[in-house]
Amino acid sequence: MTYNQNSGYGQALINAVHAAVPTFGRIFVVLSSTDIADERYQRMQEVFPPHDGVVRFFNSLSSAYDATESNNNDVIVLDGDTTFTLTAELNVTKNRVHFIGMDYLLGLHRRQGQSSKINLGVTTDTGDVCAILNTGVRNSFRGLKITNNNTLTQALYAFGDGGEYTWIEDCEISYQAKLTTATVADLLCNGDTSTYKNCAIGGTVNEITANGARPNVLISRETITGKVARDVRFIDCEFLYKCGDTDNRFVYGSGATDVERLMLFQNCIFFNTLLAAQTMTLGMAMGNQTEGAVILKDCAAYKTTDFATATGIFQASGAAQAANGCEVIQSA
Repeated sequence: MTYNQNSGYGQALINAVHAAVPTFGRIFVVLSSTDIADERYQRMQEVFPPHDGVVRFFNSLSSAYDATESNNNDVIVLDGDTTFTLTAELNVTKNRVHFIGMDYLLGLHRRQGQSSKINLGVTTDTGDVCAILNTGVRNSFRGLKITNNNTLTQALYAFGDGGEYTWIEDCEISYQAKLTTATVADLLCNGDTSTYKNCAIGGTVNEITANGARPNVLISRETITGKVARDVRFIDCEFLYKCGDTDNRFVYGSGATDVERLMLFQNCIFFNTLLAAQTMTLGMAMGNQTEGAVILKDCAAYKTTDFATATGIFQASGAAQAANGCEVIQSA
């Protein structure tokens, strides 16, 4: 049987990608070189051969990203049988590039345990602050598990978002190392009109023993130079924690201008596992906001004494789901 883009097999693969992300751009496929003996590896090489001198089949995420063209709506598809280990921060500065994991193509909308995994290991470059740092426009990430295990002093976040109109869906984002470092966060949120949908941020396995915030989400203004959390939306997301210090937080911001215009949490769960050694004093801590408001709509929290006390944080609707003395909101 012949396998190429014009065969029934090849057409089915291409149509699956286009159904997930309709695009006029090119499709790049990433499989691990450790799977070279597998049939799917060989078939993908046949279906995605070089075209017009452009390679379409890759063994590393960074090389696939290097091949994309800004504003072309190119798509990178990651196989679901391996962890794609980065040797340096993936700095996504191009616009309209789309990263898709195999689960998303299969219609599996997981919050955790995605089969397409991206991880940053231990490096020595002081510029490796995130596993992925996104500052482009209208980039999307779907069906991926994104982790950072770097123990480098300068490494602080699993995903750093300073882009515009970023879309992150069905992704798990977690910093799995440096459990005692208060300045670490799973997600650095400095995006303009970013949307995070059906994502799990953090985890309930590793106990965080940092004496300080070490939040799931850090929103401090201009942590990424010139960037601020503006009109950001978290929809159907879970914020997961195993708290070892009462000063740990789900969401933390250091100033009064961290939120510009709107930050919406809709139908979200803030969950500090019952197995945690400590109950959080506050789930969300930030300064009294002067340039925006945080709205919690139909959200619930567990194992935190109070959820928030800052001016500019409001519960929009829905009955508070309290547990272990948790107050879902205290608004101005």
